[in-house]
Amino acid sequence: MELVLQSLVNGLIQGGFFALFAVGLVLIFGVMGVVNFAHGELVMIGSYTIWLVHAQYDFAFIPVLLLAIVIVTLIGLLMERFLFRPTRNDPLAGLICSIGVLFILQVVATLIGGDGPSKQVPPPFHGTLALFDFLRIPYQRLFGLGVSVLALGTLWYFLTRTRLGWALRAVALDREAAALQGININHISMIAIGVGAALAGLAGGLMAPLTNINPHMGHNVIITAFIVTIVGGVGSLSGAVYAAILYALFHTFVSVYFGGTVATISGLVLMVVVLIVRPSGIMGVKVSE
Repeated sequence: MELVLQSLVNGLIQGGFFALFAVGLVLIFGVMGVVNFAHGELVMIGSYTIWLVHAQYDFAFIPVLLLAIVIVTLIGLLMERFLFRPTRNDPLAGLICSIGVLFILQVVATLIGGDGPSKQVPPPFHGTLALFDFLRIPYQRLFGLGVSVLALGTLWYFLTRTRLGWALRAVALDREAAALQGININHISMIAIGVGAALAGLAGGLMAPLTNINPHMGHNVIITAFIVTIVGGVGSLSGAVYAAILYALFHTFVSVYFGGTVATISGLVLMVVVLIVRPSGIMGVKVSE
């Protein structure tokens, strides 16, 4: 029973990280119609920023976390302006460009930190919260969960209570109709990828003290993001959040009892089953062509 409760808590915390980068991927795809294969590498750059500036040069964690968000957001904006915007009418070209960025960011990370053993970041928040004498939650994980919930709540408010948020949702529903209403598609696309990249940078920064950091860590991130996106429903931000929590719980329990490799394979099987039984996902919406 103690192992089950501990796994449940760990799964909920991991679900917050999954939701951050999966929601960013869904937002970019919904507004821009681009499958950004470099999204995992944006998370990786966020983690590398924490490792390089915080762990190596001993700068305070929270300012470096903000720096990671800024750096990754700038990378996303550059991708939108010079890669995705010129290929807006050719989704395949945009996908190929994102794969190119994927390899470039991996090479940059390798040049900065080498391709040796994975990097480790000491947790900036020490100590553990003990509940009921058997449930232990490190303060670092509690901090990550709190920031994730705050970021997702802020995003929900932005999308549902502000004019720019309404414009983003309008473009995601029907780009042509939104343009006819006077919405600047270029402006909205930059906001979408900026927000999506910022969430990726935040996720990478929060995960840095809790994971192994290496130039290829984005592979697992993008696989997880695709699983969450498909299970939750392509184009559904709320579906991505629910699916992230459910998949994190599923992955945690399978990892505890059967190992990480089996958990990853099981996640892919789960994605295939969802595609067969409910192709639109648990909260899927039809994406306009």
